[in-house]
Amino acid sequence: MELISRDHGAACVVTVDGTRIDASVAIQFKDQMKEIAETGQERVILDLSNVEFIDSSGLGAVVATMKLMGKDRKLDLAGLTPMVEKVFKLTRMDSVFNIFPDMATANV
Repeated sequence: MELISRDHGAACVVTVDGTRIDASVAIQFKDQMKEIAETGQERVILDLSNVEFIDSSGLGAVVATMKLMGKDRKLDLAGLTPMVEKVFKLTRMDSVFNIFPDMATANV
């Protein structure tokens, strides 16, 4: 799993280049997201369109990133595949994050 980040106006777009965010990569994901979050962009959009599976460790890493960013900054999600979307709905995290169907809808 690799994270590819690029600035897009006032936002930083982070694309997950991997199909899973699970216990085997959650720490790596969190460490890389921490580096990206420290850049200071007010909005980070996490493109999950390549991710087919996320477990509780991966979900925890995404939530930890949101907490790390603080209240004045936003972590938005885009492109959730059906299985990943299901996890966010079952855990009610869909009410915590702004979730967009795709990157175009996320206004980037």
